Amino acid sequence: MRNRRPVTRPVRAKIVAVTVRIGDIVIDCATPLPAAEFWCAALGYRITESDETGVAIAGDSSAPTLLFLMSDDPKPAKNRVHFDVCPTEGTTRDEEVTRLEGLGATRIDIGQTEGSWVVMADPVGNEFCVMSRVVPPEPRPFHHL
Repeated sequence: MRNRRPVTRPVRAKIVAVTVRIGDIVIDCATPLPAAEFWCAALGYRITESDETGVAIAGDSSAPTLLFLMSDDPKPAKNRVHFDVCPTEGTTRDEEVTRLEGLGATRIDIGQTEGSWVVMADPVGNEFCVMSRVVPPEPRPFHHL
């Protein structure tokens, strides 16, 4: 899936009205504020809400809110869901890796094989990948679908 190619055969699917959207992406963590501050700096988002339970950040109004919630649950060995971030036009994967390291991210080894991405962790330990694919900045669409 990392090296996706467009589907070449027709897909038969019943077209229905979209009646649901992703509103929030929720990330449990022991320290929500440092996580939120890192992702604000990384993505150009802003803090929109904060209280004793967590911190919400948002970017373009068409994108879901990222909600970092306080949790004392221990982190499993590897996140089951993670972000794949792509450099925007005018920068490269390696430049973004360097920038993200300057914000507090670290390169990590989770047993990945060689690929066109770099695996990193944010300052509170959540894994994410920096992809080599360059995309337009928000709010311009970037999907190939």
